[in-house]
Amino acid sequence: MSQHTAVITGASKGIGADLARKLIERGYTVINLSRNAPEQGHERLISVSCDLLDAEAVSQAARQIADEHEVTHFVHNAGLIWPNLVEEAKPEDITGLSQLHLGSALTLLQAFLPAMKARRFGRVMFNGSRAALGVPTRTAYSATKAGMIGMARTWALELAPHGITVNVVAPGPVQTDNFWGIIPKGSERESELANKIPVGRLGSVDDVSNAFLFFCDPASSFVTGQTLYVCGGTSIGMINL
Repeated sequence: MSQHTAVITGASKGIGADLARKLIERGYTVINLSRNAPEQGHERLISVSCDLLDAEAVSQAARQIADEHEVTHFVHNAGLIWPNLVEEAKPEDITGLSQLHLGSALTLLQAFLPAMKARRFGRVMFNGSRAALGVPTRTAYSATKAGMIGMARTWALELAPHGITVNVVAPGPVQTDNFWGIIPKGSERESELANKIPVGRLGSVDDVSNAFLFFCDPASSFVTGQTLYVCGGTSIGMINL
């Protein structure tokens, strides 16, 4: 039985839920941190309710988890898009998504670090986005997802001497609720987008969670500070979302 405990933000659905299931199958204890409880159930799946947009709520949840569990893996998966053209973008969009994508990650990691450092082992991962390279209507989203990359690289340098790796998985268009909230499911636009992707299809949650599994592995100890684009080639071939 694995002695690993993974905290996954937003593990109630989509990529986070798929990764949680796969880690549980490998013997991990998984703690979901989100507003909603996961649909799946398991004796090694624990759910903590928290709105990651609320900085104080995140602090309380972080203390609770750190007091009750020795966290070895932290996957910051939760995210929102809030799309709009630059004329309609607001500074508060950036403030809100900065708290969700960056501030909450910092608060949670700080709570989990003492146990990771004591064990001299840790795996920290972000669910970033191909949009960090730029996508129309993504002012706040692209800015904060790009911020993840810089923050992860900084943490990787600071934490490497303690046996803790920090990496980013950056998905392209993946069939999740966030995607279908912008591109109607089964629409002609969805088909057109799939055809523009170099590999000729949209991504699946399985594509992304498999990348996270690589970074989760204790054997992946010589890989840190990296961003892995799981995007069907869209990080090197331009598409218009």
